[in-house]
Amino acid sequence: MSNDQKTGDAQIEKADPGLDHLQHATIHDKALNNGALEATVQEHSIGLLEGLKTYKRACFWSMLISASIIMEGYDVTLISSFYGYPSFRERYGEYLNEESGYQISADWQTKFSALGAFANIVGAIFNGWATAKWGHRTVLMSSLVALTGFVFISFFAPTIEVLLVGQILCGLPWGVFATTGPAYAAEVTPLAIRGYLTAYVNLCWCIGQFISAGVLRGLVTNTTEWGYRIPFAIQWVWPVPLFIAAFLAPESPWYLVRTGKLDQAKKSLQRLSEANREIDYDAQIAMMIHTNKLEEEERAGVSYWDAFRGTNLRRTEIACMSFLSQITNGGALCYSGSFFFLQTGIDATASYGISLGGTGIAFVGTVLSWFYIHRFGRRTIWLVGFSALVVILWTIGFLALPHQTKPLAWGQSLLCVVWLGAYSMTVGPIVYTIVSEIGSTRLRTQTVVLARSVYYVGNIICGGTIQPRLLSPGAWNAKGKTAFFWAALATLTLVWGYFRMYETKDRTFGELDVMFQKGVTARQSSKYVVQNEEVFEARENNEDSEKKELGETKQQVL
Repeated sequence: MSNDQKTGDAQIEKADPGLDHLQHATIHDKALNNGALEATVQEHSIGLLEGLKTYKRACFWSMLISASIIMEGYDVTLISSFYGYPSFRERYGEYLNEESGYQISADWQTKFSALGAFANIVGAIFNGWATAKWGHRTVLMSSLVALTGFVFISFFAPTIEVLLVGQILCGLPWGVFATTGPAYAAEVTPLAIRGYLTAYVNLCWCIGQFISAGVLRGLVTNTTEWGYRIPFAIQWVWPVPLFIAAFLAPESPWYLVRTGKLDQAKKSLQRLSEANREIDYDAQIAMMIHTNKLEEEERAGVSYWDAFRGTNLRRTEIACMSFLSQITNGGALCYSGSFFFLQTGIDATASYGISLGGTGIAFVGTVLSWFYIHRFGRRTIWLVGFSALVVILWTIGFLALPHQTKPLAWGQSLLCVVWLGAYSMTVGPIVYTIVSEIGSTRLRTQTVVLARSVYYVGNIICGGTIQPRLLSPGAWNAKGKTAFFWAALATLTLVWGYFRMYETKDRTFGELDVMFQKGVTARQSSKYVVQNEEVFEARENNEDSEKKELGETKQQVL
Protein backbone atom coordinates (compact mmCIF):
# COMPACT_ATOMS: atom_id res chain seq x y z
CA MET A 1 0.00 0.00 0.00
CA SER A 2 1.36 3.45 -0.90
CA ASN A 3 2.23 6.03 1.74
CA ASP A 4 -0.71 8.26 0.87
CA GLN A 5 -3.24 5.51 1.53
CA LYS A 6 -4.93 4.94 4.86
CA THR A 7 -3.46 2.34 7.20
CA GLY A 8 -6.12 1.50 9.77
CA ASP A 9 -7.31 4.71 11.39
CA ALA A 10 -4.08 6.57 10.70
CA GLN A 11 -3.00 8.29 7.54
CA ILE A 12 0.49 9.43 6.67
CA GLU A 13 0.46 13.11 5.83
CA LYS A 14 1.15 14.09 2.24
CA ALA A 15 3.47 16.92 1.42
CA ASP A 16 1.63 20.13 0.59
CA PRO A 17 1.69 20.30 -3.24
CA GLY A 18 2.03 24.11 -3.16
CA LEU A 19 4.97 23.95 -0.76
CA ASP A 20 6.46 21.08 -2.74
CA HIS A 21 6.59 23.38 -5.77
CA LEU A 22 8.13 26.21 -3.72
CA GLN A 23 10.74 23.80 -2.37
CA HIS A 24 12.32 23.54 -5.80
CA ALA A 25 11.41 26.98 -7.19
CA THR A 26 14.10 29.32 -8.46
CA ILE A 27 14.10 33.05 -7.73
CA HIS A 28 12.66 33.61 -11.22
CA ASP A 29 9.62 31.42 -10.52
CA LYS A 30 6.37 33.29 -11.19
CA ALA A 31 4.35 31.56 -8.47
CA LEU A 32 7.09 32.25 -5.91
CA ASN A 33 7.25 35.93 -6.84
CA ASN A 34 3.47 36.39 -6.80
CA GLY A 35 3.20 34.75 -3.39
CA ALA A 36 6.08 36.83 -2.01
CA LEU A 37 4.51 40.05 -3.32
CA GLU A 38 1.11 39.12 -1.85
CA ALA A 39 2.65 38.44 1.57
CA THR A 40 4.63 41.70 1.46
CA VAL A 41 1.47 43.71 0.73
CA GLN A 42 -0.30 41.88 3.55
CA GLU A 43 2.54 42.68 5.99
CA HIS A 44 2.17 46.40 5.29
CA SER A 45 -1.63 46.32 5.49
CA ILE A 46 -1.79 44.92 9.03
CA GLY A 47 -2.02 47.60 11.73
CA LEU A 48 -0.98 47.37 15.36
CA LEU A 49 -4.31 46.23 16.84
CA GLU A 50 -4.94 43.78 14.02
CA GLY A 51 -1.41 42.44 14.42
CA LEU A 52 -1.90 41.92 18.15
CA LYS A 53 -5.22 40.12 17.60
CA THR A 54 -3.96 37.93 14.78
CA TYR A 55 -0.53 37.14 16.21
CA LYS A 56 -1.10 37.13 19.96
CA ARG A 57 0.36 33.62 20.09
CA ALA A 58 3.55 34.93 18.47
CA CYS A 59 3.64 37.64 21.14
CA PHE A 60 3.20 35.04 23.86
CA TRP A 61 5.99 32.75 22.67
CA SER A 62 8.33 35.63 21.89
CA MET A 63 7.86 37.05 25.39
CA LEU A 64 8.50 33.65 26.98
CA ILE A 65 11.71 33.01 25.06
CA SER A 66 12.91 36.59 25.65
CA ALA A 67 12.31 36.04 29.38
CA SER A 68 15.70 34.30 29.45
CA ILE A 69 17.08 37.87 29.30
CA ILE A 70 15.46 38.48 32.72
CA MET A 71 17.81 35.86 34.10
CA GLU A 72 20.82 37.40 32.36
CA GLY A 73 19.84 40.91 33.52
CA TYR A 74 19.65 39.62 37.08
CA ASP A 75 22.85 37.60 36.93
CA VAL A 76 25.31 39.88 35.14
CA THR A 77 24.59 42.86 37.40
CA LEU A 78 24.86 40.79 40.56
CA ILE A 79 28.64 40.67 40.91
CA SER A 80 29.15 44.35 40.08
CA SER A 81 26.49 45.24 42.66
CA PHE A 82 28.24 43.07 45.27
CA TYR A 83 31.34 45.31 45.10
CA GLY A 84 29.59 47.71 47.47
CA TYR A 85 27.94 44.96 49.54
CA PRO A 86 29.29 44.87 53.13
CA SER A 87 29.05 41.09 53.81
CA PHE A 88 30.39 40.19 50.37
CA ARG A 89 33.37 42.53 50.72
CA GLU A 90 34.21 41.08 54.12
CA ARG A 91 34.09 37.51 52.74
CA TYR A 92 35.94 37.98 49.47
CA GLY A 93 37.63 41.39 49.75
CA GLU A 94 40.90 42.75 51.13
CA TYR A 95 41.30 45.18 54.02
CA LEU A 96 42.37 48.54 52.55
CA ASN A 97 42.40 51.03 55.44
CA GLU A 98 40.26 52.17 58.36
CA GLU A 99 38.30 54.62 56.19
CA SER A 100 37.52 52.26 53.28
CA GLY A 101 37.45 48.96 55.21
CA TYR A 102 37.21 45.80 53.12
CA GLN A 103 37.15 46.35 49.35
CA ILE A 104 37.13 44.19 46.24
CA SER A 105 40.30 45.42 44.54
CA ALA A 106 40.27 46.99 41.08
CA ASP A 107 42.31 44.02 39.81
CA TRP A 108 39.68 41.53 40.92
CA GLN A 109 36.89 43.69 39.55
CA THR A 110 38.73 43.70 36.23
CA LYS A 111 39.10 39.90 36.30
CA PHE A 112 35.40 39.35 36.98
CA SER A 113 34.33 41.80 34.29
CA ALA A 114 36.89 40.90 31.62
CA LEU A 115 36.83 37.11 31.97
CA GLY A 116 33.06 37.09 32.42
CA ALA A 117 32.65 39.11 29.23
CA PHE A 118 35.07 36.77 27.43
CA ALA A 119 32.88 33.83 28.48
CA ASN A 120 29.83 35.71 27.18
CA ILE A 121 31.58 36.10 23.80
CA VAL A 122 32.38 32.39 23.62
CA GLY A 123 28.77 31.54 24.51
CA ALA A 124 27.39 33.98 21.95
CA ILE A 125 29.65 32.72 19.16
CA PHE A 126 28.68 29.15 20.01
CA ASN A 127 25.03 30.16 19.78
CA GLY A 128 25.50 31.58 16.28
CA TRP A 129 27.09 28.35 15.09
CA ALA A 130 24.76 25.97 16.95
CA THR A 131 21.52 27.79 16.09
CA ALA A 132 22.28 27.48 12.36
CA LYS A 133 22.49 23.69 12.87
CA TRP A 134 19.84 22.92 15.50
CA GLY A 135 17.60 25.98 15.83
CA HIS A 136 16.87 28.35 18.71
CA ARG A 137 14.92 25.97 20.96
CA THR A 138 17.44 23.14 21.23
CA VAL A 139 20.35 25.47 21.93
CA LEU A 140 18.38 27.43 24.54
CA MET A 141 17.29 24.30 26.39
CA SER A 142 20.85 22.94 26.49
CA SER A 143 22.13 26.25 27.84
CA LEU A 144 19.53 26.28 30.61
CA VAL A 145 20.61 22.81 31.76
CA ALA A 146 24.27 23.90 31.77
CA LEU A 147 23.53 27.05 33.79
CA THR A 148 21.71 25.04 36.47
CA GLY A 149 24.91 23.14 37.14
CA PHE A 150 27.27 26.11 36.94
CA VAL A 151 25.35 28.09 39.57
CA PHE A 152 26.38 25.48 42.18
CA ILE A 153 30.01 26.61 41.82
CA SER A 154 29.19 30.26 42.53
CA PHE A 155 26.83 29.40 45.40
CA PHE A 156 29.33 27.22 47.28
CA ALA A 157 32.48 29.20 46.33
CA PRO A 158 34.82 29.23 49.39
CA THR A 159 37.25 31.72 47.85
CA ILE A 160 37.16 34.56 45.36
CA GLU A 161 39.16 32.39 42.91
CA VAL A 162 36.47 29.67 42.88
CA LEU A 163 33.78 32.33 42.61
CA LEU A 164 35.54 33.67 39.51
CA VAL A 165 35.53 30.19 37.93
CA GLY A 166 31.81 29.85 38.62
CA GLN A 167 31.04 33.23 37.06
CA ILE A 168 33.11 32.42 33.97
CA LEU A 169 31.22 29.17 33.42
CA CYS A 170 27.87 30.90 34.00
CA GLY A 171 28.91 33.47 31.41
CA LEU A 172 28.77 30.84 28.64
CA PRO A 173 24.96 30.29 28.74
CA TRP A 174 24.42 33.99 29.45
CA GLY A 175 25.99 34.70 26.06
CA VAL A 176 23.44 32.35 24.50
CA PHE A 177 20.50 34.02 26.26
CA ALA A 178 21.59 37.52 25.25
CA THR A 179 21.61 36.63 21.55
CA THR A 180 18.67 34.22 21.35
CA GLY A 181 15.92 36.59 22.53
CA PRO A 182 16.37 39.37 19.92
CA ALA A 183 16.84 36.97 16.98
CA TYR A 184 13.84 34.79 17.91
CA ALA A 185 11.58 37.81 18.50
CA ALA A 186 12.41 39.27 15.08
CA GLU A 187 11.74 35.98 13.29
CA VAL A 188 8.39 34.98 14.81
CA THR A 189 6.59 38.34 14.83
CA PRO A 190 5.13 40.26 11.86
CA LEU A 191 6.11 43.79 10.83
CA ALA A 192 3.29 45.52 12.77
CA ILE A 193 4.41 44.28 16.20
CA ARG A 194 8.07 43.43 15.58
CA GLY A 195 9.36 46.67 17.13
CA TYR A 196 7.44 46.12 20.35
CA LEU A 197 8.58 42.53 20.88
CA THR A 198 12.23 43.26 20.13
CA ALA A 199 12.14 46.31 22.43
CA TYR A 200 10.57 44.05 25.08
CA VAL A 201 13.99 42.38 25.37
CA ASN A 202 15.26 45.53 27.08
CA LEU A 203 12.29 45.41 29.45
CA CYS A 204 13.39 41.90 30.40
CA TRP A 205 16.80 43.34 31.26
CA CYS A 206 15.11 45.95 33.43
CA ILE A 207 13.00 43.31 35.18
CA GLY A 208 16.12 41.26 35.94
CA GLN A 209 17.96 44.28 37.28
CA PHE A 210 14.93 45.35 39.31
CA ILE A 211 14.72 41.92 40.95
CA SER A 212 18.47 41.97 41.58
CA ALA A 213 18.34 45.45 43.13
CA GLY A 214 15.32 44.49 45.25
CA VAL A 215 16.98 41.32 46.56
CA LEU A 216 20.21 43.16 47.36
CA ARG A 217 18.34 46.02 49.03
CA GLY A 218 16.47 43.55 51.23
CA LEU A 219 19.62 41.70 52.28
CA VAL A 220 22.09 44.57 52.54
CA THR A 221 21.80 44.62 56.34
CA ASN A 222 22.28 40.84 56.60
CA THR A 223 25.85 40.49 57.85
CA THR A 224 25.95 36.66 57.54
CA GLU A 225 27.09 34.68 54.50
CA TRP A 226 23.43 34.28 53.45
CA GLY A 227 23.41 37.97 52.62
CA TYR A 228 25.19 37.12 49.37
CA ARG A 229 24.42 33.39 49.03
CA ILE A 230 20.65 33.89 48.76
CA PRO A 231 21.00 36.16 45.69
CA PHE A 232 23.06 33.40 44.04
CA ALA A 233 20.49 30.74 44.99
CA ILE A 234 17.65 32.73 43.38
CA GLN A 235 19.28 31.98 40.02
CA TRP A 236 17.90 28.44 40.29
CA VAL A 237 14.35 29.79 40.02
CA TRP A 238 14.61 30.53 36.27
CA PRO A 239 15.87 27.46 34.36
CA VAL A 240 13.02 24.97 34.89
CA PRO A 241 10.06 27.14 33.73
CA LEU A 242 12.15 28.55 30.86
CA PHE A 243 13.15 25.04 29.78
CA ILE A 244 9.48 24.01 29.65
CA ALA A 245 8.64 27.16 27.66
CA ALA A 246 11.44 26.51 25.14
CA PHE A 247 10.37 22.86 24.78
CA LEU A 248 6.78 23.83 23.97
CA ALA A 249 7.54 26.88 21.81
CA PRO A 250 7.36 26.74 17.99
CA GLU A 251 10.66 26.94 16.15
CA SER A 252 11.45 30.03 14.06
CA PRO A 253 9.81 29.61 10.62
CA TRP A 254 12.74 31.49 9.05
CA TYR A 255 15.16 28.87 10.39
CA LEU A 256 12.94 26.07 9.09
CA VAL A 257 12.75 27.70 5.63
CA ARG A 258 16.53 28.11 5.51
CA THR A 259 16.96 24.41 6.28
CA GLY A 260 14.35 23.36 3.67
CA LYS A 261 11.71 22.19 6.17
CA LEU A 262 8.79 24.00 4.55
CA ASP A 263 6.00 21.81 5.97
CA GLN A 264 7.31 22.39 9.49
CA ALA A 265 7.67 26.11 8.75
CA LYS A 266 4.00 26.27 7.76
CA LYS A 267 2.97 24.46 10.95
CA SER A 268 5.09 26.89 12.96
CA LEU A 269 3.35 29.86 11.31
CA GLN A 270 -0.02 28.29 12.13
CA ARG A 271 0.99 27.95 15.79
CA LEU A 272 2.07 31.61 15.85
CA SER A 273 -1.28 32.98 14.60
CA GLU A 274 -4.98 32.64 15.34
CA ALA A 275 -6.78 29.87 13.47
CA ASN A 276 -9.90 31.98 12.84
CA ARG A 277 -7.95 34.61 10.84
CA GLU A 278 -7.65 34.51 7.07
CA ILE A 279 -3.91 34.11 6.52
CA ASP A 280 -2.25 32.80 3.37
CA TYR A 281 0.50 30.72 4.92
CA ASP A 282 1.80 29.57 1.54
CA ALA A 283 2.30 33.22 0.53
CA GLN A 284 4.23 33.88 3.77
CA ILE A 285 6.43 30.87 3.08
CA ALA A 286 6.94 32.17 -0.46
CA MET A 287 8.06 35.56 0.89
CA MET A 288 10.55 33.87 3.21
CA ILE A 289 11.91 31.70 0.39
CA HIS A 290 12.13 34.69 -1.96
CA THR A 291 14.00 36.79 0.64
CA ASN A 292 16.32 33.86 1.36
CA LYS A 293 17.08 33.35 -2.34
CA LEU A 294 17.54 37.09 -2.90
CA GLU A 295 20.20 37.11 -0.19
CA GLU A 296 21.74 33.90 -1.53
CA GLU A 297 22.29 35.60 -4.89
CA GLU A 298 24.52 38.16 -3.19
CA ARG A 299 26.12 35.89 -0.60
CA ALA A 300 25.23 32.21 -0.33
CA GLY A 301 27.21 31.45 2.84
CA VAL A 302 25.99 31.69 6.42
CA SER A 303 29.35 31.81 8.19
CA TYR A 304 30.63 34.64 10.36
CA TRP A 305 32.99 35.62 7.55
CA ASP A 306 29.99 36.25 5.26
CA ALA A 307 28.75 38.91 7.70
CA PHE A 308 31.76 41.02 6.66
CA ARG A 309 31.29 40.69 2.91
CA GLY A 310 29.17 42.66 0.45
CA THR A 311 26.32 44.73 1.89
CA ASN A 312 26.43 42.57 5.02
CA LEU A 313 29.54 44.49 6.12
CA ARG A 314 27.54 47.71 6.47
CA ARG A 315 24.75 45.91 8.30
CA THR A 316 27.22 44.29 10.68
CA GLU A 317 28.83 47.68 11.37
CA ILE A 318 25.46 49.22 12.31
CA ALA A 319 24.54 46.27 14.53
CA CYS A 320 27.93 46.24 16.28
CA MET A 321 28.00 50.00 16.85
CA SER A 322 24.40 49.96 18.08
CA PHE A 323 25.21 47.45 20.81
CA LEU A 324 28.54 49.16 21.52
CA SER A 325 26.63 52.40 22.10
CA GLN A 326 25.22 50.73 25.22
CA ILE A 327 28.79 50.79 26.54
CA THR A 328 30.02 54.13 25.21
CA ASN A 329 26.94 55.95 26.51
CA GLY A 330 28.20 55.78 30.11
CA GLY A 331 26.29 52.69 31.14
CA ALA A 332 29.26 51.32 33.10
CA LEU A 333 29.08 54.41 35.32
CA CYS A 334 25.32 54.64 35.78
CA TYR A 335 24.62 50.90 35.90
CA SER A 336 27.24 50.42 38.64
CA GLY A 337 25.14 52.93 40.52
CA SER A 338 25.33 51.51 44.05
CA PHE A 339 29.15 51.42 44.00
CA PHE A 340 29.34 54.91 42.46
CA PHE A 341 26.89 56.27 45.04
CA LEU A 342 29.06 54.90 47.84
CA GLN A 343 32.12 56.65 46.40
CA THR A 344 30.28 59.98 46.38
CA GLY A 345 29.73 59.63 50.15
CA ILE A 346 26.20 58.19 50.40
CA ASP A 347 25.75 55.31 52.90
CA ALA A 348 25.17 51.69 51.78
CA THR A 349 21.45 51.49 52.61
CA ALA A 350 20.63 54.70 50.74
CA SER A 351 22.89 53.69 47.84
CA TYR A 352 21.05 50.40 47.28
CA GLY A 353 17.74 52.19 47.78
CA ILE A 354 18.59 54.65 44.99
CA SER A 355 19.75 51.77 42.80
CA LEU A 356 16.43 49.97 43.36
CA GLY A 357 14.49 53.14 42.51
CA GLY A 358 16.61 53.59 39.39
CA THR A 359 15.80 50.13 38.06
CA GLY A 360 12.11 50.80 38.73
CA ILE A 361 12.34 53.97 36.66
CA ALA A 362 14.13 51.99 33.93
CA PHE A 363 11.22 49.53 33.88
CA VAL A 364 8.66 52.33 33.55
CA GLY A 365 10.78 54.07 30.91
CA THR A 366 10.85 50.99 28.69
CA VAL A 367 7.08 50.60 28.97
CA LEU A 368 6.61 54.28 28.08
CA SER A 369 8.72 53.78 24.94
CA TRP A 370 6.00 51.49 23.56
CA PHE A 371 3.62 54.43 23.31
CA TYR A 372 5.71 56.22 20.70
CA ILE A 373 7.77 53.47 19.08
CA HIS A 374 5.12 53.17 16.33
CA ARG A 375 5.14 56.92 15.65
CA PHE A 376 8.85 57.70 15.48
CA GLY A 377 11.60 55.90 13.61
CA ARG A 378 14.33 53.81 15.23
CA ARG A 379 16.99 56.28 14.05
CA THR A 380 15.10 59.28 15.46
CA ILE A 381 14.54 57.67 18.87
CA TRP A 382 18.20 56.66 19.10
CA LEU A 383 19.54 60.10 18.13
CA VAL A 384 17.25 62.04 20.48
CA GLY A 385 17.84 59.66 23.37
CA PHE A 386 21.60 59.52 22.92
CA SER A 387 21.79 63.31 22.77
CA ALA A 388 20.03 63.45 26.16
CA LEU A 389 22.49 60.94 27.65
CA VAL A 390 25.45 63.02 26.44
CA VAL A 391 24.06 66.14 28.14
CA ILE A 392 23.48 64.28 31.42
CA LEU A 393 27.01 62.86 31.47
CA TRP A 394 28.63 66.25 30.90
CA THR A 395 26.47 67.66 33.72
CA ILE A 396 27.53 64.93 36.17
CA GLY A 397 31.16 65.64 35.34
CA PHE A 398 30.89 69.40 35.90
CA LEU A 399 29.07 68.84 39.21
CA ALA A 400 32.13 66.89 40.40
CA LEU A 401 34.52 69.82 39.89
CA PRO A 402 33.68 72.00 42.96
CA HIS A 403 34.46 70.99 46.54
CA GLN A 404 32.13 68.06 47.17
CA THR A 405 29.20 68.51 49.55
CA LYS A 406 26.24 66.30 50.37
CA PRO A 407 23.87 68.14 47.96
CA LEU A 408 26.40 67.79 45.11
CA ALA A 409 26.83 64.07 45.86
CA TRP A 410 23.07 63.56 45.81
CA GLY A 411 22.82 65.62 42.63
CA GLN A 412 25.32 63.39 40.80
CA SER A 413 23.68 60.22 42.10
CA LEU A 414 20.17 61.30 41.13
CA LEU A 415 21.37 62.35 37.68
CA CYS A 416 22.46 58.71 37.24
CA VAL A 417 18.83 57.77 37.92
CA VAL A 418 17.67 60.35 35.37
CA TRP A 419 20.19 58.86 32.93
CA LEU A 420 18.62 55.43 33.54
CA GLY A 421 15.17 56.79 32.80
CA ALA A 422 16.27 58.54 29.58
CA TYR A 423 18.22 55.48 28.47
CA SER A 424 15.32 53.11 29.11
CA MET A 425 12.88 55.30 27.17
CA THR A 426 15.09 55.53 24.09
CA VAL A 427 18.49 53.95 23.48
CA GLY A 428 17.97 50.87 25.67
CA PRO A 429 14.93 49.33 23.96
CA ILE A 430 15.50 50.71 20.45
CA VAL A 431 18.99 49.20 20.15
CA TYR A 432 17.52 45.71 20.51
CA THR A 433 15.01 46.53 17.78
CA ILE A 434 17.70 47.89 15.44
CA VAL A 435 20.06 44.95 15.97
CA SER A 436 17.23 42.45 15.52
CA GLU A 437 16.08 44.02 12.25
CA ILE A 438 19.27 45.23 10.56
CA GLY A 439 20.86 41.88 9.66
CA SER A 440 19.93 39.81 6.63
CA THR A 441 17.62 36.86 7.34
CA ARG A 442 20.31 34.32 6.51
CA LEU A 443 22.81 35.96 8.85
CA ARG A 444 20.48 37.34 11.50
CA THR A 445 21.73 35.27 14.44
CA GLN A 446 25.35 35.68 13.31
CA THR A 447 24.88 39.46 13.07
CA VAL A 448 23.32 39.62 16.56
CA VAL A 449 26.13 37.43 17.91
CA LEU A 450 28.88 39.59 16.38
CA ALA A 451 27.20 42.75 17.65
CA ARG A 452 26.81 41.35 21.15
CA SER A 453 30.42 40.14 21.08
CA VAL A 454 31.58 43.68 20.26
CA TYR A 455 29.46 44.83 23.21
CA TYR A 456 31.26 42.35 25.47
CA VAL A 457 34.69 43.43 24.18
CA GLY A 458 33.75 47.04 24.84
CA ASN A 459 32.64 46.01 28.31
CA ILE A 460 36.00 44.33 28.92
CA ILE A 461 37.96 47.41 27.87
CA CYS A 462 35.73 50.16 29.25
CA GLY A 463 33.53 48.61 31.90
CA GLY A 464 35.95 45.94 33.10
CA THR A 465 39.35 47.62 32.88
CA ILE A 466 38.96 51.41 32.81
CA GLN A 467 35.81 51.94 34.90
CA PRO A 468 36.92 50.02 38.04
CA ARG A 469 40.18 51.99 38.11
CA LEU A 470 38.38 55.28 37.62
CA LEU A 471 36.09 54.67 40.60
CA SER A 472 38.03 52.40 42.96
CA PRO A 473 39.41 54.15 46.09
CA GLY A 474 42.52 51.98 45.74
CA ALA A 475 43.18 53.11 42.16
CA TRP A 476 42.48 56.44 40.40
CA ASN A 477 39.55 57.39 42.70
CA ALA A 478 38.12 59.89 40.14
CA LYS A 479 34.61 59.69 41.67
CA GLY A 480 32.20 61.97 39.78
CA LYS A 481 34.89 63.18 37.37
CA THR A 482 34.62 59.71 35.81
CA ALA A 483 31.67 61.13 33.87
CA PHE A 484 34.01 63.26 31.74
CA PHE A 485 35.55 60.14 30.20
CA TRP A 486 32.13 58.73 29.34
CA ALA A 487 30.78 62.08 28.11
CA ALA A 488 33.63 62.40 25.59
CA LEU A 489 33.17 58.81 24.40
CA ALA A 490 29.40 59.27 24.11
CA THR A 491 29.83 62.46 22.08
CA LEU A 492 31.98 60.62 19.51
CA THR A 493 29.37 57.84 19.31
CA LEU A 494 26.62 60.41 18.72
CA VAL A 495 28.55 61.81 15.75
CA TRP A 496 28.84 58.30 14.29
CA GLY A 497 25.11 57.74 14.76
CA TYR A 498 24.15 60.89 12.90
CA PHE A 499 25.95 59.73 9.77
CA ARG A 500 25.54 55.94 9.97
CA MET A 501 22.50 54.88 12.06
CA TYR A 502 19.92 53.30 9.72
CA GLU A 503 16.12 53.50 9.77
CA THR A 504 14.44 50.07 9.78
CA LYS A 505 10.91 51.04 10.83
CA ASP A 506 8.09 49.72 8.58
CA ARG A 507 10.50 47.78 6.36
CA THR A 508 10.14 44.10 5.53
CA PHE A 509 13.35 42.12 5.47
CA GLY A 510 13.19 41.92 1.67
CA GLU A 511 12.84 45.71 1.39
CA LEU A 512 15.86 46.21 3.64
CA ASP A 513 17.83 43.89 1.35
CA VAL A 514 16.97 46.10 -1.63
CA MET A 515 17.84 49.33 0.21
CA PHE A 516 21.26 48.08 1.22
CA GLN A 517 21.95 46.68 -2.24
CA LYS A 518 21.09 50.07 -3.75
CA GLY A 519 23.35 51.87 -1.28
CA VAL A 520 20.66 54.04 0.34
CA THR A 521 22.40 56.29 2.89
CA ALA A 522 21.51 56.43 6.58
CA ARG A 523 20.05 59.94 6.34
CA GLN A 524 17.95 58.92 3.30
CA SER A 525 16.79 55.62 4.84
CA SER A 526 13.75 57.02 6.66
CA LYS A 527 12.33 58.73 3.57
CA TYR A 528 13.27 56.26 0.83
CA VAL A 529 10.26 54.68 -0.89
CA VAL A 530 10.71 51.09 -2.01
CA GLN A 531 8.59 50.23 -5.04
CA ASN A 532 7.42 46.64 -5.36
CA GLU A 533 9.10 46.49 -8.76
CA GLU A 534 12.48 47.22 -7.15
CA VAL A 535 12.38 43.99 -5.20
CA PHE A 536 12.41 42.12 -8.49
CA GLU A 537 14.72 44.48 -10.39
CA ALA A 538 17.94 42.86 -9.24
CA ARG A 539 16.56 39.47 -10.19
CA GLU A 540 15.55 40.60 -13.67
CA ASN A 541 18.95 42.19 -14.21
CA ASN A 542 20.63 38.98 -13.13
CA GLU A 543 18.39 37.00 -15.46
CA ASP A 544 19.22 39.29 -18.40
CA SER A 545 22.91 38.97 -17.56
CA GLU A 546 22.65 35.19 -17.48
CA LYS A 547 20.90 35.16 -20.88
CA LYS A 548 23.58 37.45 -22.34
CA GLU A 549 26.37 35.23 -21.01
CA LEU A 550 24.58 32.15 -22.38
CA GLY A 551 24.26 33.80 -25.81
CA GLU A 552 27.94 34.74 -25.84
CA THR A 553 28.85 31.18 -24.93
CA LYS A 554 26.76 29.79 -27.80
CA GLN A 555 28.43 32.17 -30.26
CA GLN A 556 31.87 31.05 -29.08
CA VAL A 557 30.88 27.41 -29.57
CA LEU A 558 29.58 28.12 -33.09
